[in-house]
Amino acid sequence: MRALHRLLRMRFLRCSGAVLLLLALVWLLLPQPELYPPEFRFSRTLEDRHGRLLHLALTPDGKYRRFTPLAEISPALIKATLTLEDRHFYDHPGVNPLSMLRAAWGVVSGSARGGGSTITMQLARLRYDLHTRTPWGKAWQMLRAVQIEKHHSKDDILEAYLNQAPYGGNVEGVGAAGLLWCGKSAQDLTLREAVALSVLPQSPTTRRPRATGDNASLAAAQHRLWDRLREERGQPADPLDASFTLRQLQPVPREAPHLARRLFTEKPADDRASSGAPLRCTVDLNRQQGVEQAVNDYVQRKREVGITNACALLVHAPSREVLAYVGSSRFLDSKIQGQVDGVPARRSPGSALKPFIYALAMQQGLIHPHTLLRDGRMAFGSYNPENFDRNFAGPISAADALYHSRNIPAVALAQRLDAPGLYGFLKETGVALPHPADFYGLSLPLGGGEVSMEELAELYALLASDGTARHLNYFKAEQIVEAQPLLTDEARYLTREMLRTREGEPVMDDPAVTWKTGTSHGFRDAWAAGMRGDYVLVVWIGNFNGKANPAFIARECAAPLLFETFRHLRLPMKREKPPAGVSQVELCAVSGQLPTPHCQHRVQGGFIPGVSPITPCDIHREVLIDAASGLRVARADGKRALKREVFEFWPPDLLEMFKLAGVPRKTPPPLEASSESLVAADAAAVPKIVSPRSALVYTLQASDAARQKIPLRADTAPGVNRVFWFAGPRFLGASDPATPVMWTAAAGKWRVHVLDDQGRSAAVEVRVEMVP
Repeated sequence: MRALHRLLRMRFLRCSGAVLLLLALVWLLLPQPELYPPEFRFSRTLEDRHGRLLHLALTPDGKYRRFTPLAEISPALIKATLTLEDRHFYDHPGVNPLSMLRAAWGVVSGSARGGGSTITMQLARLRYDLHTRTPWGKAWQMLRAVQIEKHHSKDDILEAYLNQAPYGGNVEGVGAAGLLWCGKSAQDLTLREAVALSVLPQSPTTRRPRATGDNASLAAAQHRLWDRLREERGQPADPLDASFTLRQLQPVPREAPHLARRLFTEKPADDRASSGAPLRCTVDLNRQQGVEQAVNDYVQRKREVGITNACALLVHAPSREVLAYVGSSRFLDSKIQGQVDGVPARRSPGSALKPFIYALAMQQGLIHPHTLLRDGRMAFGSYNPENFDRNFAGPISAADALYHSRNIPAVALAQRLDAPGLYGFLKETGVALPHPADFYGLSLPLGGGEVSMEELAELYALLASDGTARHLNYFKAEQIVEAQPLLTDEARYLTREMLRTREGEPVMDDPAVTWKTGTSHGFRDAWAAGMRGDYVLVVWIGNFNGKANPAFIARECAAPLLFETFRHLRLPMKREKPPAGVSQVELCAVSGQLPTPHCQHRVQGGFIPGVSPITPCDIHREVLIDAASGLRVARADGKRALKREVFEFWPPDLLEMFKLAGVPRKTPPPLEASSESLVAADAAAVPKIVSPRSALVYTLQASDAARQKIPLRADTAPGVNRVFWFAGPRFLGASDPATPVMWTAAAGKWRVHVLDDQGRSAAVEVRVEMVP
């Protein structure tokens, strides 16, 4: 018998040793598992420049998850979770035998003894998607828990669990739960909130917080846990303990949805770690909400006139950082295609590019703000632009022409710019014009090309700050790359002053704002771009389907939105100081030239010494008038009564423009017809032939009589009333200087000359060819 016992004991010891050896071998061979499933992703999160959450996106599997390190989780929530789920979490190797025995006895006896799963086992179930209702499933869960404990620290395990646990609906992890159920980060949870959140993972479906109605299951569960924690802390009971519960009151953060989608696409998350890392952009949450609110309020009020959509972009000009980004007025409105992002879309800017024509012209010494420009009917080859109101203002100062957005002066000025002109400037600034300059021609100043809202904001940021071409920044730039300014300080300052709000504008009533509007051809797009100190705001009103609307007149709809948004934002002012290169000079208020003693009305105007064109006023002159005849005489002869008067001597074409515009001018009386008067006439003021142009070949169509004529035009000196045209010895006709003579030309080489009524002449040589 003893021999048999000894044999059995030896075999038991050997078997036990083999089992222990096998278990030890299994333990040693257990591979290191990841704490998250391979396909697991956190929600992409976009933060503003101060780290405040702007946008929380759904994961590819439709969940809200926000990665939260253990150090950033409220200790109260950790304590409540461990008290409820696993008091001995830091003491067991992944499986708690006492808890398992208690749970097993509860099943056998039919009494509720609590669950036997540890937090590590629950993480294993979540990690491997295990079904643990069967003995085999429970055994596999225990093995996975032991495997996890072998290779990972307790803190890493607890962090992974709290980031994967279900908290009701499609909310997973304490980061998203704290945000969506409590409206705060997991770090800032109160003890009551922590307790209420801790009971959700045990029954996430029945205990999910509801917007309305009672939630008895959640209230009872959190009250039981609260009582346990209260007793441990020695705190007295509170009558409100049982009534506290969570409510679904917090909306999902969805600020700047267009920008979030764009940045998430441009910077995709390649793995779980990168998906959980927040993306911090330059947008400011307060200003984003301010711009969104201003745009939505304005569109809501203007729906009755067909204004249903708008976009806006706010930029800090010196850094080019985007502070607010509104891609449409309502992201979720399918009627306006609200999910389309209007910021990068390319559209005609209308007149919004005109300020850069004037800035270039001032930089090149072609004009200063008070230079008189011609606003009358003009043809530029085959291009015949009109003003928006189809009227003409006559001679007009450059500042008024820009502020009132006159088309003819802008086109004429663009034609005079040094090559490569406006087109080359836009290309240097980064505007993506897809065609060569000849494709756009002189239509470019009036919106003949297309730009995006970003490109327009970059242009106005250039105008508002340092004159350099730099792209907008959506992320903090470590340093600003130095670049050569495309516009001088002086040209930019004078241009901004020309764009400053005038008195008598009831809606555009902020004198600190300099601004410009643009209406595209056919009333499809209405733009407004404004500068206030260091900030640039660009707004657009229109339809994403390109549908026109007569209400889309930028000055009447986009400009009010611009100023309303500025008022809503309350941006800081910046006192404008003229750069050292700008001088204030006294100018003749009528001609814009340096005043003479005969100029009665004077103004102060900006001027760039050594660059701006400036001459003494030659419009106002003092003349002698014969008191008897009322005619102008060349000099006093002492034989008749004469009086001295000041009159305006305008070139005939400008005088005709004044007349057409309904602006009376004080013109001198005719010069008396005497040989002495003719001799005294200004011999240097010879006519200047504008058409035909010298040395050109004119190709005319023989079969079309209307296309066999060449207009004859000449600029003449003030006081000239008639001009006479000749082709060789042949007289072609006569007219006043403002009216062209139409020449029915024949093929050949011709010398065309003009003679004014004071005997001065000029000539050009041209060649005419006829085609069938």
